[in-house]
Amino acid sequence: MNYVNPMKPSERMKLPRQASIEQIAEERNKNFNEVSAGLDEARALIEAARCLECKNPVCIEGCPVTIDIRTFIQLIYKKDYIGAANKIREANYLPAICGRVCPQETQCEIVCTLGKKYEPVAIGKLERFVADYEITHNLFVPPVITNHIDKKVAVVGSGPAGITCAAELAKIGYKVTIFEALHGLGGVLRYGIPEFRLPREILDTEMERVRQLGVEIYKNFVVGRTASIDELFNEWGFEAIFLGTGAGTPTFMGIPGESLSGVYSANEYLTRINLMKAYQFPDSDTPIKVGKEVAVIGGGNTAMDAVRTSLRLGAKKAYLIYRRSRKEMPAREEEVHHAEQEGVEFMMLTNPTRIIADGNNWVSGIECQKMELGEPDESGRRKPIAIKGSEFIVPVQTVIEAVGQKPNPIIQTTTDGLNVSKWGTIVVNDVQLTSREGIFAGGDLTRGGATVILAMRDGKIAAEAIHKYLSEKPDADTKVK
Repeated sequence: MNYVNPMKPSERMKLPRQASIEQIAEERNKNFNEVSAGLDEARALIEAARCLECKNPVCIEGCPVTIDIRTFIQLIYKKDYIGAANKIREANYLPAICGRVCPQETQCEIVCTLGKKYEPVAIGKLERFVADYEITHNLFVPPVITNHIDKKVAVVGSGPAGITCAAELAKIGYKVTIFEALHGLGGVLRYGIPEFRLPREILDTEMERVRQLGVEIYKNFVVGRTASIDELFNEWGFEAIFLGTGAGTPTFMGIPGESLSGVYSANEYLTRINLMKAYQFPDSDTPIKVGKEVAVIGGGNTAMDAVRTSLRLGAKKAYLIYRRSRKEMPAREEEVHHAEQEGVEFMMLTNPTRIIADGNNWVSGIECQKMELGEPDESGRRKPIAIKGSEFIVPVQTVIEAVGQKPNPIIQTTTDGLNVSKWGTIVVNDVQLTSREGIFAGGDLTRGGATVILAMRDGKIAAEAIHKYLSEKPDADTKVK
């Protein structure tokens, strides 16, 4: 495509980065409506005009799924918003989701040429704009699939890795079936991310678009219990399987008091609220009890989701306890900023040592110790070191631990021949192939906790590898021996 912006680079650089339209903090911390409304058309056009249209668009290299960013922004500048959405969808079938939850600031935007001297182009906001425009104006047209391949592929899990793999294979022409253990599609997108970041109608729309590709879906189907992997091969007739079951098993710190009433893992806490709608109890079947003072332990996006949710459930004080400084926090800067605006109290360089009970074995407080930073550890971040004699107690009635998670072991323990790491993740090679022929895997099941876009990358790579594998496989060899 030829360059379309007649403005000189020097003129583009003077344009300020456009901010999203947002609910004010004093209102949004009391509701589950989406915090950000994104860019309107006027702001999106200004933001698109900021793109320098580099001859060597390094932003594409920064995108894990290699979206043609320069071209889709040029299409926005020409007001061809549907063309821009379709250009994104060539590489990423879920633009309305990624435009909201993908950490663009550490991927495509961090390498943006404009960002070397000025603020980078708001690539994520532009992705969301065209995706939302397409939804609002009902202009999505499913791709026409002309090729039909008489081979069946099973996708286990409907999170970002599984749903991406399923979509890519269906577009090629395979008969794809998704098996989802829960009653709702989306995996961590549904049970882990609150509505104020990813509205369910957006998620449902994106899931329906995958279904429209001809993908068959079984819900409430636990592979490893309802049917084993070998049964999917030998009785159901699948010729390849992709495993994308995520990392939904929480880990805990191992400090005294974790068995008290009022202590949650972030996984349980967010699942009750996001998937089972506990915030609507008693209109929903699932309750949730949240104290007036809540402590959330951790510094990632899950911790941010949990602590911001606590305010919306009525907590008067919501503390975020993190053992390093803000600089080392893995959470997105936007989420940290929103949490601060909403009234979350950050307790940095602080580490819990025990959870304190009242007379009825409910949480009444949390003892913490101040920390200081030493030399970097294996993660590259400076190691927190406890300061002797610095213990203090914070009165709280609810404690939520967001300190990591690992895969559920059901598939690993019911499937022979799968190599598993010491962390419980499934070992794969560079094309997502496991140690078993015909079985591929990706996302948090292979990485541990990671980002949505990296899971999608795994699903996309696996789809290409499955297509190659099945294309080269003799038709007669359809059963796992």
